[in-house]
Amino acid sequence: MKYCLSAFLLALTLVAPAAFAHEYSQGQVKVDHPWSRPTPPGTPMGVGYMSISNSGDSDVTLIGAATPRAGHVSIHETSMHDGVMRMQPVKGGLTIPAGATVDLKPHSFHLMLEKLDSPLQEGERIPLTLTFEGAKSMDVKLAVEPLDGGVMKEHGMDHSGHEMDHSDH
Repeated sequence: MKYCLSAFLLALTLVAPAAFAHEYSQGQVKVDHPWSRPTPPGTPMGVGYMSISNSGDSDVTLIGAATPRAGHVSIHETSMHDGVMRMQPVKGGLTIPAGATVDLKPHSFHLMLEKLDSPLQEGERIPLTLTFEGAKSMDVKLAVEPLDGGVMKEHGMDHSGHEMDHSDH
């Protein structure tokens, strides 16, 4: 009995990481671990993060995204200027250079899921279509996962601790 329990626990540790990791490939483009975080009720915006790799010989540009869960999806960049956190749309798309990987992550490039139809809840998978110039569109699913143990801190969706400049909208 002890051997069976040990074997079961070993098998669980080997399988569990694979259950959370997910990637998508199409042609020269690979999308690794697309994810989002839960949103509180009444919050009209969510985020999308992932790594996008381009194994091709020419650049690929992420020019848009869409999901049935949001009225609009846009590509944004967050940066710090003179002590003020700024978030602005990326004009012309996000270039993924040939042979390189670009990470969409907190405090950097990310997708803004605007006009959510309902809160994003931990554990769900949000369908998302990524549109590229130089590559075919790709359907992925954003896994809604907690960040920092599920507590939304200042670098999460709660931006109340920052001055945000949205003047470019």
